[in-house]
Amino acid sequence: QVRLVESGGGVVQAGGSLRLSCIVSGLTFDMYAMGWFRQAPGKEREFVARISSSGVQIHYSDAVKGRFIVSRDNKKDSLYLQMNSLQPNDTATYYCATYIGRGIGGYTSLAEYQHWGQGTQVTVSS
Repeated sequence: QVRLVESGGGVVQAGGSLRLSCIVSGLTFDMYAMGWFRQAPGKEREFVARISSSGVQIHYSDAVKGRFIVSRDNKKDSLYLQMNSLQPNDTATYYCATYIGRGIGGYTSLAEYQHWGQGTQVTVSS
């Protein structure tokens, strides 16, 4: 049974930082590229970042580029998202997901991801 568990969310003031973690079990973690997505209330889930299985290739959405850093530790079956210079519009539930590359859409497409965590809430106050 594949399981993804996010943690590290919370309430932070604008300009602050948070580090999210995602622990994965039930699959061979170092064989999968991974992604972070977020969903704000009343909005669609959107792509945040993707990291290749080796950690060499990384992509970010324009909204977070230069502020967020995605990383992974394959020895710990863990994915991370360091979020800096947080702004109120970063408020959302953040999800990690395994990338399987169905070829339906690009790496920003939800359809390219298979397993999802339950999410962790990030709230940025102004």
